[in-house]
Amino acid sequence: MTPIEWSRPAGAEEVRTALADLRAGDLPTHGGRTLSYVYDSGIAAADEIGREALTSFAATNGLDPTAFPSLAAMESDLVGLARDLLDAPASAVGVATSGGTESLVLAVLAAREGAPHVTRPQVVVPETVHAAVHKAGHLLGVEVVTVPVDPRTFRADPEAMAAVITDATVLLVVSAPSYAHGVIDPVQEVAALAAARGIRCHVDACIGGWVLPFLEEVTPWNFALDGVTSVSVDLHKYAYTPKGISLLLHRDPGLRRGHFYACADWPGYTVLNTTLQSTKSGGPLAAAWAVARAIGLDGYRGLAARARTATLEVAAAVEEIDGLRVVVPPDSTLLALTTDERCDVFTVADEMGARGWLVQPQMSFAGHPATVHLSLCAATASRVGELASALTEATAEAVRRGPVHVDPQLAAAAGQLDAATLDDAALDGLLAVAGLAGDSGRVTVPERMAEINALLDVVPPPLRESLLTAVLDRLTR
Repeated sequence: MTPIEWSRPAGAEEVRTALADLRAGDLPTHGGRTLSYVYDSGIAAADEIGREALTSFAATNGLDPTAFPSLAAMESDLVGLARDLLDAPASAVGVATSGGTESLVLAVLAAREGAPHVTRPQVVVPETVHAAVHKAGHLLGVEVVTVPVDPRTFRADPEAMAAVITDATVLLVVSAPSYAHGVIDPVQEVAALAAARGIRCHVDACIGGWVLPFLEEVTPWNFALDGVTSVSVDLHKYAYTPKGISLLLHRDPGLRRGHFYACADWPGYTVLNTTLQSTKSGGPLAAAWAVARAIGLDGYRGLAARARTATLEVAAAVEEIDGLRVVVPPDSTLLALTTDERCDVFTVADEMGARGWLVQPQMSFAGHPATVHLSLCAATASRVGELASALTEATAEAVRRGPVHVDPQLAAAAGQLDAATLDDAALDGLLAVAGLAGDSGRVTVPERMAEINALLDVVPPPLRESLLTAVLDRLTR
């Protein structure tokens, strides 16, 4: 890449050209072929009004709602809309956050602050809970107690969760649906358990909360259950709004109070925050409001039906593909696929990438198989036939190549390493062995990742975390 000359001003066309050149290497955000990270409604007019609102409100600041009352009004409108969709009572309140991770961190923070008598608070979760809850525990000094899920259904086990609750437990978390496998936890049973023990219960509906309300015959999962005290739902997923915005709703104002922050103990203005951020652009909030208005509830109902139908059609097609299968029937719009012993999911993912489809490989965990993740959106619905054909071809090629085999001695040696003691030199050496860095230490991510992913799959999770953190560190130096 040519070094940028920052000392001189660049003309508008030069900047636009440079931005286009940079963007050319990114994954497509529209067209329905990127089955993770982005969500496409296929409605060009909604995208356009969202971009207009994003630009128009980009310079506004959500730090002070009295300075920008428009932002407070739009936040209130969106929370009100979500309150109705999530069957919340009139007492429910909410906030707009930057995304699902912030919403989950705030849910844990509110639970911790709501139990000041607990000196070492714990959160009890199924092992399939989103990693953002683990991040919340890490940031907030809260112990996250994970419980195995039912190995057949991949859903939370209420009895197992009940068995580990202690006087220090301040929150139970369940998913609707879980990201990795696309199934809804037994929220009714877990919420009842929480209510009986006087514990909060949060439903992570970040990826399902704007789909499930529009589907028929969905198992109970939201505020209609008395024991549910908070729910998170991302608008930048299936509400199809620009990133990044999520909503966190609480059953009543008292439950929300714990993640409010105020500081007057300094010589400047009194800092007041409803979320982790202070300064935050009003652009994503305005864009979400605009897109939600442009699509409307009837529009969302249709989009949810299209995405759900596409999911079921792809699942049915997969069952006809030799070597590939659906891990568990999907409850929403997410699919987890795995292979038989003749091939592996990492090669399937590579082959899908070669055919212009992004699917997300997921490592094996606690006896559960490695999988390929697909998030189906409305824009993918018209491409189900293409997707099924690509999966058929990719799996056939993966079977022809055979599964990737990791040197047992290398895997055994990796298993003996203490990730906590690795220095930069050791990490550089490991990255080179893994095929992620050259002799110079410069990180190079190859187009085909099957062999690297297979190696990462067999090393202990702490070492995998260290290696991938080292990759991220070096990519951003």
